Amino acid sequence: MKQLHSIITVIFAVILLSGYNFAQDAAKVDPKHYKVEFENDQVRVLRITYAPGEKSIMHEHPNAVVVYLTDAQTKMTLSDGKTVENKGKKGDTLWNAGGKHLPQNIGDKSMELILVELKSKKK
Repeated sequence: MKQLHSIITVIFAVILLSGYNFAQDAAKVDPKHYKVEFENDQVRVLRITYAPGEKSIMHEHPNAVVVYLTDAQTKMTLSDGKTVENKGKKGDTLWNAGGKHLPQNIGDKSMELILVELKSKKK
């Protein structure tokens, strides 16, 4: 019985830890909405698209620059459960501090944007 308990504990830990590492990258956990357009050792460029009402799952981005290709109205649920609503106009470009969030398109039209994620410099 003790051996079965140990095996279950190890399996649970492996699933939890591998899910934690994997669940952070939006392009991996939500490829319906996030497509990698370009990547090198300094940046990763994502094309993000959502139909009206669609939402993602909790994920994380590093510091980034956002370029709105369409008007957008979003609700971000943060990792602490708080929500923030944002509006962007087609052509707007802004800085986005990295962090965890769960986005949702709360507008009545599809939205599309480009997110340029900045990679930290390795020494």
